[in-house]
Amino acid sequence: MHALPDEAADAGPPALRLPFDMAVLDHRPLHTERMVLRPLAASDADDVWEYQRLPDVLRYIPWPQRNRDEAAEHTRVRAAMRRLEADGDAVFLAMVLRGEPSTQEVALGHPRPDRVVGDLMIRLGSRQHAQLEVGWVVHSGFQGRGLAAEGAAVLLDLAFGRLAAHRVFAHLDVRNAASARLCERLGLRREATLVEDQYDDDGWVDTAVYAMLRREWRALRAPRA
Repeated sequence: MHALPDEAADAGPPALRLPFDMAVLDHRPLHTERMVLRPLAASDADDVWEYQRLPDVLRYIPWPQRNRDEAAEHTRVRAAMRRLEADGDAVFLAMVLRGEPSTQEVALGHPRPDRVVGDLMIRLGSRQHAQLEVGWVVHSGFQGRGLAAEGAAVLLDLAFGRLAAHRVFAHLDVRNAASARLCERLGLRREATLVEDQYDDDGWVDTAVYAMLRREWRALRAPRA
C-alpha cells in the first residue's frame, strides 16, 4: 500500500497515483464498521436490481427506468469498469452489508449475510489537475442508517490517500437534500450551482457542486488534542 501523501505534496504539482486497478481490492477489500466495500461484480445484479428499480432511488440519479434484463446488463457493464487511467474512467464499489442476506441467496433458500445495499463510484475527472468525482446510491430501505456516510468516508480516504487526489467533487440534483446533507457531513463545501443544466421528467433542474481539497481532508482526519 502506498504511504499517505505528506503535507508538502498538498501544495505541489498534481500527482495522481495512476493507473489504479481494482484488482488490488479483490482480495483486500475496504471495510467500514458494518460493511465490506469490494469491486462491484456482475453476480451482484439481483441485489442491485432491488434498488435500481425503485422510483425514489431513480428520482435524483441519471438512470433511466430499466427492466430486469437491462438492469443486469447495466451492472455487468459497470462491473467491467475496473481501471482508472484516462479522464472519464470510473470504478464502482459494492456496499456489502454484513448480516443481511443477499437477494439471490434468499431466492435459493440458503441465505448468506452479504447483501449489496448500494454502490460507490470514483470517476477520473481530470488527470492533469488531480481531480476525482465521487458518487453513491443506496437502497431506500437501508437509508437513514448512516451507511452512505460510512461508505463515502472510506471512499474519500481512497481518493485522497491511496490515489493522492488534489480535489474531490460531487455533482447532485439540488432537490436531493439527503445527499446534500451527506456532503456537508463529510466536510465537502458547496461551491456552485449549475442552473438548469439537466432536463428530466420534471423539466429543467439545477445541479449542485460540492468539493473538498486534500489539505481539508487531512485536517478533518487529524487527531484532535
